[in-house]
Amino acid sequence: MSCAAKSMSTRSYHDRMSTRDRILDAAEQALREHGIVGATTKRIARQAGCSEALLYKHFPGKEALLLAVLLERQPTLGQALTRLRQGAGQGDLADALTGFAVAAVEFYTRAAGIASGVLADPSLMAGFRNMLAESGRGPHVPVLALAEIIKAEQGGGRIDADMDAQAAAAMLMGACFHRANLSHFVDLPEDTRTWAATVVGTLLRR
Repeated sequence: MSCAAKSMSTRSYHDRMSTRDRILDAAEQALREHGIVGATTKRIARQAGCSEALLYKHFPGKEALLLAVLLERQPTLGQALTRLRQGAGQGDLADALTGFAVAAVEFYTRAAGIASGVLADPSLMAGFRNMLAESGRGPHVPVLALAEIIKAEQGGGRIDADMDAQAAAAMLMGACFHRANLSHFVDLPEDTRTWAATVVGTLLRR
């Protein structure tokens, strides 16, 4: 394909994308290249090929834009939780929980850039907290969902009924978050799946 044809193809694809999608793509790129401080709405709008006013028609503020990038452009825990929930009571439980833990580590690893930037900006953090509260979202929600899945597995006799499901969920998610955090600072000695299998095995040991 010639350079001209490639250029036309790229423009055609760009034209087919919705403005909202272009803004999300531009926001993800800006965050990756400039960090959360440098990823201003002005820069994002320019990269998306739209005005800042049009950006605000799709997203009421930077907080909402960041949340959309986190939920729609990063690997999410929602799909992993759904797979775990749908497989409750069947298949290899340890393998299923290991797969979930791997997904959780990946999510926390990639979300760290946004999370750290939000934490470093008090005004942005306040807006983000309010938005999460109003929408019923937040980092505690996956823990609650995992606890419910663990309870269901306890009801089926596949997990020790005496285990505190909420504590077990918090321990597994906390371990995933901790590993993701460590990975930004040091080279970890084992691959994530091997690590996850060991953690899950410890959690399920009776």
